Amino acid sequence: MDIENLGVSIIEQLVDKGLVKSVADLYALRQKDLEALERMGAKSAKNLVEGIEQSKKASLARLIYALGIPDVGVHTAYILAGQLGSMARLSESSAKDLEGIREIGPVTAQSILDFFARSSTKKLLRRLEESGIAMDRAEQTAGESPLQGKTVVLTGTLERLDRAEAEALLRKFGAHPSGSVSKKTDVVVAGPGAGSKLDKARALGIRIWDEKQFLKELGMEGGRDA
Repeated sequence: MDIENLGVSIIEQLVDKGLVKSVADLYALRQKDLEALERMGAKSAKNLVEGIEQSKKASLARLIYALGIPDVGVHTAYILAGQLGSMARLSESSAKDLEGIREIGPVTAQSILDFFARSSTKKLLRRLEESGIAMDRAEQTAGESPLQGKTVVLTGTLERLDRAEAEALLRKFGAHPSGSVSKKTDVVVAGPGAGSKLDKARALGIRIWDEKQFLKELGMEGGRDA
């Protein structure tokens, strides 16, 4: 859920103390619960409580990813959110509905069906909604950008962003990440180690950017909003 100030060591302490057993438990935490943790003063606890509260406004795609559905990574979560628009529609989708979505195959569809069929999942979603989590919030875009509506392929190793962050950034700016290069590809972002995808992009005359150019075109610095 991208909760600010919530690191691995804090999560481990919360789990060890029995305060958190699922993501929904985070939203029941009080400042005094956090102040009891090691190296957690009143100010840090207050900041974390505020971070947890702010995370209630996370987009549907981020929420889907945070649920930890097997076979559903960042890219798939964004596809599901974009096509279905709400957690209710996703949870009620049939195998036919899911397999009718681009890039969702039988294995992923079955994983989603199995996940939402569990009573524990229904309980988790109910608790999240009761905590004030938005179940249908669209991903915010950053207005007009050079990549609005474009199909972009990432290849090679990016130094400032990991692949999930880069794909999320593309979607934020209205682009469509793709895993393969074709005549429909508008831009290829290539890092060190780029191979056949880069060669194909050159052969097709597709625009090629390195990571620095990619961030510059979006008005970004260091992989974050300027």
